[in-house]
Amino acid sequence: MSETAARPVYRVPFVERTGMRRVEEARGHSKLLMPLEGNANHVDVMYLGAFCVLAEAVAAGPGISVIDTATHFPIIKDIAVDFHRMAASDVTGEYTLSEEQIAGLHADLARKGSAGYTAEVPMHDAEGTLVATGRVTVKLLSHDWPGKG
Repeated sequence: MSETAARPVYRVPFVERTGMRRVEEARGHSKLLMPLEGNANHVDVMYLGAFCVLAEAVAAGPGISVIDTATHFPIIKDIAVDFHRMAASDVTGEYTLSEEQIAGLHADLARKGSAGYTAEVPMHDAEGTLVATGRVTVKLLSHDWPGKG
């Protein structure tokens, strides 16, 4: 079995059905796009639930990118979205962990089997206007963390 095949890839079919796609991904960084098509509400603007899914995925991506998924996994502890204005277009969200944050996460994972961070995720419409801000608490846990079970 190859090393890649041994590492879990986190897929969430619900998220995939939104049509959300990657714009940029790198170590500790994620920028995603939520399309308006398929995610509009009854007045043809982005459904608030789509903002929640976008914020969650953008916040989790940087953490996933810096862990060994064969030994650790992410979970969302909580989420809140502040809606600023309607979006009648695709929406992007972006979040980056600093190298200092990444080092702290690795230290916590090694010491106690868990680590966490809170991501502030600004979300912008196609014109660059801030339409929502997500606040997402992400936990990274060892597959055998002491609190499991």
